[in-house]
Amino acid sequence: MKKKAETFILPDFKADYKALIIKAEYIMRNAGLEEAQAGIKIAGRHINNLRCADNTTLMAESEEELKSLLMKVKEESEKVGLKLNIQKTKIMASGPITSWQIDGETVSDFIFWGSKMTADGDCSHEIKRCLPLGSKAMTSLDSILKSRDITLPTKVRLVKAVVFPVVTYGCESWIIKKAEH
Repeated sequence: MKKKAETFILPDFKADYKALIIKAEYIMRNAGLEEAQAGIKIAGRHINNLRCADNTTLMAESEEELKSLLMKVKEESEKVGLKLNIQKTKIMASGPITSWQIDGETVSDFIFWGSKMTADGDCSHEIKRCLPLGSKAMTSLDSILKSRDITLPTKVRLVKAVVFPVVTYGCESWIIKKAEH
């Protein structure tokens, strides 16, 4: 059975940031994406967009679905005087796509909400990226950890509060292989 390609697109808008957040939410609510049967099916529900502030990710199983979603967002954007910023639009496919008929830069990975997303879903690079950050956070605590005036339980709580979150940031979405365990 051939696996369907999942596609992602990240439209970016040109506008005043304060007004943008309100307009972006208005656009997405009125674009009719909730009713669209496009997107990736998760637990029986079609998920076709993820939003945080002015970042939007559109998801579809085909280029046609993606074009449809993008056109709905584009049309609603123009109604409120916004244009999609094609120069900042990134397109990523997790399956074989021979050529795109959608404007935007085609990428194999991108940073989204602070985590590196890849077309193949491999998280090993993200795990490896976080470990040195944790080491750097640990180094910043050197003087405190070497202090004889601070108790061991306090030092442990400090490491758990400062270092652990740095290393585990985004871990909820990681797919950990046996070799990385």
